[in-house]
Amino acid sequence: MAIFTNQATLSYNGVTTQSNITTGQIVQTLSAAKNTAADSYVSGENITYAVSLVNSGTAPFTGLTLTDDLGAYQFGDAENPLTLYPLSYVSGSVLYYVNGVLQPAPAVTAGPPLEITGISVPAGGNAVIVYEAQVNGFAPGGAGSEITNTVTVTGGGLAEAVTASDTLGVSDQPRLTITKDLSPESVAENGLITYTFTISNFSSAPAAAGDNAAVTDLFDPALENISVTFNGETWTAPTDYTYDETTGLFATVPGRITVPAATFTQDADTGAWNVTPGVSVLRVTGTV
Repeated sequence: MAIFTNQATLSYNGVTTQSNITTGQIVQTLSAAKNTAADSYVSGENITYAVSLVNSGTAPFTGLTLTDDLGAYQFGDAENPLTLYPLSYVSGSVLYYVNGVLQPAPAVTAGPPLEITGISVPAGGNAVIVYEAQVNGFAPGGAGSEITNTVTVTGGGLAEAVTASDTLGVSDQPRLTITKDLSPESVAENGLITYTFTISNFSSAPAAAGDNAAVTDLFDPALENISVTFNGETWTAPTDYTYDETTGLFATVPGRITVPAATFTQDADTGAWNVTPGVSVLRVTGTV
């Protein structure tokens, strides 16, 4: 709702007098909502956003501009602030619907901030703009972090800008990767080899026993007389793992693999976030 005031001036015979001040209001008929199907975010993934514009009035809106701040936030000291954008528009991802019918793609300036122009909303109708944004290296990753993403609609005869926001929290689930190394790569018959499995966690949430992480492998050739360590501690079968020397099938007991959380630090100059993953190491040694 926009408030406006007006006052008249009367002049006669060199005398000037003012009228009373009238006050009116312009009732907004365009509303906006911003939503995503995502429950949380992780670095590097694409988030799909949908902006819904509803016109409850009897006149259409044309020539609207939608500006998305891509989660902008301030970083640095008051004298030299930086504006950081944790989201990056995914080129070519915009879809534009009017009353449920797909329209030609509107003009897009990737920014940041993202700007989409030429949006129209018919009287008593709606428009939906759908697009993707990728979570980039300026997105905070520590526990409890959030990205608040705001869209502003202007132009087209609007008395005031219309805004809508959506807030996503960082994922509270572990994000694990695994690499496997062999040492030595050349071994004599009946010699010892060691498989080293490095499990890295890129999340602020640790992989705990309740996550039931497990490693399985089919050793070929099968190993004999294996010994197993996890983070330097000796493991025993069947409490920690199972192994079939005939088939070479090795498997850790679900939940015995745990991995600490990653740590996150923000570069003091650029504001980019650096991730040091939490790491656990599983080693299996045996005779071939």
